Amino acid sequence: MTELLAETEIGCPYCGETISILVDCSIEQQQYIEDCQVCCQPIVMLADALPGEQPRVEVRRDDES
Repeated sequence: MTELLAETEIGCPYCGETISILVDCSIEQQQYIEDCQVCCQPIVMLADALPGEQPRVEVRRDDES
C-alpha cells in the first residue's frame, strides 16, 4: 500500500519558524492556505506530490501575488 500523506517541513514566510505539514500525495498539484502553527498567519502552499515520493512544497505569504 502506498502512503498517501507525507510529512514535510517548511519555513514560515512570516516568522521564519520551521513547521511540519502533511501533504496529500494523491493530488499531484495543489494550492491551499494553511495557518502557521506558531504565528497563525495564512501561508499559501504550492505542492507537487506523487505517491511514494517526497513532495516539493513552495510557500509564500498570503499578501504576495
